[in-house]
Amino acid sequence: MTHDEYISYDGSGLAKLVREKEVEPSELLELALERVSVLNHEVNAVVRLMEEDARTAAQNYKADGVFSGVPFLAKDLGSHFAGHPTSAGSQFTKNIVAKQDTELVRRLRATGVSIFGKTNLPEFGLTPYTEPELWGPCRNPWDLARTPGGSSGGSGAAVAAGFAPMAGAGDGGGSIRIPASCCGLFGLKPTRGRTPTGPSRGQVWRGATVEHILSRSVRDSAIMLDMTHGADPGAPYEVTLPEDPFAEEVRRGPGRLRIAWTTKPILGSEVHPDCISAVEEAVGLLKELGHELIETEPQIDSEGFARAFMLMVASEVSADIHDAETVLGRRAKLGELEPVTRVLSLLSKSLSAREFSSALRLLEHEARSVGAFFENHDMLLTPTIATPPARIGELAPTPTEQLQLRTLGLIGSGRLVKMIGLLDEVAKHAFDFTPWTPVFNVTGQPAMSVPLHWNPHGLPVGVHFVARFGAEATLFRLAGQLERARPWFDRLPELAKNVPNA
Repeated sequence: MTHDEYISYDGSGLAKLVREKEVEPSELLELALERVSVLNHEVNAVVRLMEEDARTAAQNYKADGVFSGVPFLAKDLGSHFAGHPTSAGSQFTKNIVAKQDTELVRRLRATGVSIFGKTNLPEFGLTPYTEPELWGPCRNPWDLARTPGGSSGGSGAAVAAGFAPMAGAGDGGGSIRIPASCCGLFGLKPTRGRTPTGPSRGQVWRGATVEHILSRSVRDSAIMLDMTHGADPGAPYEVTLPEDPFAEEVRRGPGRLRIAWTTKPILGSEVHPDCISAVEEAVGLLKELGHELIETEPQIDSEGFARAFMLMVASEVSADIHDAETVLGRRAKLGELEPVTRVLSLLSKSLSAREFSSALRLLEHEARSVGAFFENHDMLLTPTIATPPARIGELAPTPTEQLQLRTLGLIGSGRLVKMIGLLDEVAKHAFDFTPWTPVFNVTGQPAMSVPLHWNPHGLPVGVHFVARFGAEATLFRLAGQLERARPWFDRLPELAKNVPNA
């Protein structure tokens, strides 16, 4: 198989070739590793290889797996692989070795994929761009001067570059959908509780975070969700199981849907004209396909939501650091945590239990309000993010802000961080790039970014669809219809096509 042939198939297509013995899993794995060897120095998407495990899996594959022999990459956060470190993108946690597979990894392995490496991400998955001090910036294959998004930026860049047809991703504020938009991929965030978080975790980021994959085709996403969904023992909640496989829903028509749409930011302030154009173009296409489109949007307390969400995240990150300190048997040293991470952790230590509970209650209240909006609409359409892929460094704190953060970290006073109102200042601008995605992590609703638009500079701009709680089937039906109406699979960055055959 040539490299051109390798990137012409999705995961389902490669699995079919393996089942029909037209290609060996080991051959696919070597192609994937070759692509990493040739291209990764440019995109910096893969930060650890797991060659030995992958070669063993490829040699001993079981032909009955839906993705047997298909190369796969994992995000280096959330999902743990026994015997391998999970860096979480942090200098402090980079060498903590997992003692057991998480339940989602166990289910991934059962599909037959050859998991051959881990992907780049921001420290603790905190930012919508991927520029960690530990691994260095990850770059977008469509334009190496731009971000692939975050926090699953490494996975997005790897799939766009053709390293693998799909890769693991997690979404706590948009981290599947953001890189999908930046990298021209399909990315679906499942309903809260759809995929497992065990055996040791329950509600990740108080239920905001859910894991799935990034892929080039809709069917790969649907088939993988068929294989991985469902509660595991001790899960804090369980979502109603679908009546039919999600893979079958992709082939079905969605019927006539009542779709609300807006380009007004729910949390941020401004929206780039390219993102507005992407939605307006999608509205026209949806009308052609027979759907009812209504320009309206849910109303929330955006300022209160932003502050409460940041407070929740700060508290969760502080707990993650405490857990890591317990495992390592020591405190994090200066320089082992990035300035933003350290200051968020300090801030959480100054907050009372009442403030934390009040923040969660505010988020729950807003989730109720948004849920009521969907009583009258099957779906909501928005831009995925507020701009095309940003330039590397554009979204990061300025040098002056970095100095301020480092100084606060050195002082080590959570009370000072709270007193100067840093949380309120951060909350004002935290969602300028992502004005829509975090809302639906809090509501728990399924949502997807669909690659329907490229701007005049050739950069992908995703459109964002949100469905009712538990209604992934509706999303997959619509995604399948859109994929047939405006195919995107063969649209690849030039970088992905420039790998010579050995």
